[in-house]
Amino acid sequence: MKKTAFFFDEWCFWHSTGLYATTLPVGGWVQPPNGASHAESPETKRRLKNLMDVSGLSKQITLTGAEAAKNEDLLRIHPQKYLDQFKAISDAGGGSLGLEAPLGPGSYEIAKISAGLACAAVEKVYQGEFDNAYSLSRPPGHHCLPDQSMGFCFLANIPIAIERAKAKFGLGKVVVIDWDVHHGNGTQHIYYNRDDVFTISIHQDNCFPPNYSGDEDRGEGAGLGYNINIPLYAGCGHEAYLYAFEKIVIPAIRKFQPEMIIVASGYDANAFDPLARLMLHSDSFRSITKMTKDVAEEICDGKLVLVHEGGYAESYVPFCGLAVMEEISEIKTSVVDPAKDFIELQQPNQEFNQFQKNKIDQWVKDFSLDQPI
Repeated sequence: MKKTAFFFDEWCFWHSTGLYATTLPVGGWVQPPNGASHAESPETKRRLKNLMDVSGLSKQITLTGAEAAKNEDLLRIHPQKYLDQFKAISDAGGGSLGLEAPLGPGSYEIAKISAGLACAAVEKVYQGEFDNAYSLSRPPGHHCLPDQSMGFCFLANIPIAIERAKAKFGLGKVVVIDWDVHHGNGTQHIYYNRDDVFTISIHQDNCFPPNYSGDEDRGEGAGLGYNINIPLYAGCGHEAYLYAFEKIVIPAIRKFQPEMIIVASGYDANAFDPLARLMLHSDSFRSITKMTKDVAEEICDGKLVLVHEGGYAESYVPFCGLAVMEEISEIKTSVVDPAKDFIELQQPNQEFNQFQKNKIDQWVKDFSLDQPI
């Protein structure tokens, strides 16, 4: 039987982002909200875990925690000056550490736990203790630069995990697929000049960071050709998204032949998300997870780790996340997505689908993925 682990920690739900209405700081013309305020709420993650529990899935996989990442782990990515600044603001009760990067008291220590969960998930799968794993990391990490927080991210969870596994166990080539709806700029930046970590970001064009597409950014130096961006148009929908995955993401993985695949697993491409407009549903995430799992089994003995990133629709993220967990664990629950039919009614027409597919076909040629492997 397949062995799947789910790494989580209650402290990750306690990271505070202050008083906001979605992403707008309260004050002036912005009225205080009634209930949860900031988009990066703990409820999306807590509800995912709760749905796993009540569906019975949690009893059939391994639930576990992990130690916080150590300072030496963080220093492989982040300079001490940045860590000191982060800790000082956290110790002082919170504030802002960058573009869309609010934090509260204790956020520094919680971020280290979040990174530690990702580290443990990568190491346990790489060493063969589990076939695959999911890390419910919060705060997220894929926007974080070595010396700059942004986009709700304070530590680069996935790069921290990769570099620790490289230092401790000799982990070799890794593919990082970022299917968060926003560009994985932090991960891209960290590995932009390296050829041992292939970064692939499939995201909404010109969404976040502001005005960024990135299809021409392929890496530099030793990293040239080892970075791919797929900036899909707003309204993309299920069909074109899966087409991009099939035509670009999977062939790129096959060409690179990694030892492990790590996914920056955001759910903000779903149709209910307040911060983006890609119009996916739970079966979209189920399908891309299956494709990723299948190619992992084909190439790297199934070694697959998913690390939680964004997703801000409290009612719907749990169904998307459960679909992912069902797919990697190969355990189907009795849960039925109550919104899938409604989302399918809003999918783009074939004219728009063909327009988006034509762009994807052009990228296939630009990325030289139409050549034999």
